[in-house]
Amino acid sequence: LSQATTEPPKKKPEPVTSETVVIWGLRLWQVIGIFAIFVLAVIITLCCIFKCRIPRTKKEIEARYAQRQAAKTYADKLETVPPLNELTEIPGAQAAEEKKEEEVPTVSGKVDKAQGKKDASKSSKKKEGEK
Repeated sequence: LSQATTEPPKKKPEPVTSETVVIWGLRLWQVIGIFAIFVLAVIITLCCIFKCRIPRTKKEIEARYAQRQAAKTYADKLETVPPLNELTEIPGAQAAEEKKEEEVPTVSGKVDKAQGKKDASKSSKKKEGEK
């Protein structure tokens, strides 16, 4: 019941090897090499842009971990600090601020006053000498 055909048997496709021509006359190994170089170039470019570097020593890894922990605790503490205007608002604050400015001179203010007194005493002596 089976009919014999006179067609020749179908050829099996050639096995794909590294020398098989894939695209634009390039062999498979050449295409893979070009693709690998492109991927490597992209990775290197991204690492240069984003400054990501794999730490090399245990010391560097531990230092980065400690730095991240310190930054995290600092950020957590910053969230608990109330806004500046809440810290400085005091009932009757205007009168108190005016008194503080007059009562507590800065170091440079003290130096200026002291030099001013010295200059005044020198100028008065000069005036007396000139008379």
